Amino acid sequence: MRHPEWSYDAVIYEMNIRQLTAEGTLRAAMKHLALLRETGVDAVWLMPIYPIGAEERKGSLGSYYSVRDYCAVNDEFGTMEDFDAFVSEAHRLGMRVLLDWVANHTSRDARWLTERPQDWYERDADGRAAVPCDWSDTAKLNYANHEVWRGQAEAMEFWLTQHAVDGFRCDMAMLVPIEFWQEVRARLQRVKSDVFLLAEAEEDNIFDRAFDCCYAWRIHHTMCDVAQGKSRVWALRDAIYSDARRYPDWAMRMTFTSNHDENSWSGSEFARFGAAREPMSALTFLLPHSTPLIYTGQEFGYDHSFLFFDKDAMPEFAPNSHTEFYRTMCRMKHSYSVLRSADRGGEFIEIGNNAPDCLLTFVRESEEECVVAIMNLSPYRVFRDFHTGIYAGEYTDILSGQTATLYEHEWGDVEPWSYRILARRK
Repeated sequence: MRHPEWSYDAVIYEMNIRQLTAEGTLRAAMKHLALLRETGVDAVWLMPIYPIGAEERKGSLGSYYSVRDYCAVNDEFGTMEDFDAFVSEAHRLGMRVLLDWVANHTSRDARWLTERPQDWYERDADGRAAVPCDWSDTAKLNYANHEVWRGQAEAMEFWLTQHAVDGFRCDMAMLVPIEFWQEVRARLQRVKSDVFLLAEAEEDNIFDRAFDCCYAWRIHHTMCDVAQGKSRVWALRDAIYSDARRYPDWAMRMTFTSNHDENSWSGSEFARFGAAREPMSALTFLLPHSTPLIYTGQEFGYDHSFLFFDKDAMPEFAPNSHTEFYRTMCRMKHSYSVLRSADRGGEFIEIGNNAPDCLLTFVRESEEECVVAIMNLSPYRVFRDFHTGIYAGEYTDILSGQTATLYEHEWGDVEPWSYRILARRK
């Protein structure tokens, strides 16, 4: 599958409109776009912007994912004109905009419940719209009815054709038939040839004529386990190789240390990764097939787990060392085509070392470029000992910007959770 050209070296930012600013509006969020672009973000994924249901609402403001109307803007965030202005500004700055799409369910007082036939929804024994999983504020759509497919596709087309969005992040994509996504993709591509679809799923069939990119959940959870001492580096190595075997070479994977689910329900990346946070974040920019994600607040190192159903605004920050870290990682991703996603990137080649339970040493290589990563992903001071062979030589140290030498035989102590990234063009 051929993806939109911009997506191969893209960095995605997940924007939580409600919590990004004190105002919690699209107009206020729009002021943040210039910093994101300067940091190196290529696409902004907006958490759902649609009106939220009132029936069984959770918290004071409700869940983004309880959608009352697929073709409107939540007045908590502003107006449709505000949304259009946001998209126009993002495009002016050279960024794409992805909408979060909730295909599996609506709110329990959604327009479709009264405006569409009863069989648009799955029903319980009493004839009420069924509740999927334990999401008591939602109603399960009936994908046995092909009219639901048509209604979903028409609503998605509305945002592509009338409001210039560039694609969709598709919530819980595995809960609806893959045939639906195949049909939708074909239909959306007829109106926008370079539409981008990201699946919150990692099932084996997700790339069967449906999605450009999926979540790398297994890799993420293994990274967390390594950071928390529940697993060692060989488990992460196994996850990387297993992931590569599982999907086609052209398939993209979104890698991350945080997102809205992890942040709100499992804690900030500081809580989950501790001292491993920075090297693990760097790893998301280095893995094969990777499309890295930055979540709201990470660009400032905001150590906080956002409330999900209520206002919990992030304080105002000036750019700081965390911003500079992401700026450096984005610059690296954009500067070295060997780090492009899917089959546009370079080969992943491990360098054998003496401490495979602690050290991850590898190369991303093409005929033109070479990026070397030397990572101690453990809480221990480790004696490293390995031969670099043909990869010895002069490099640019990505973190310092200075010239550095990779010797044919590298040995000596490395500190816990320390890492080096070296790059050169041949």
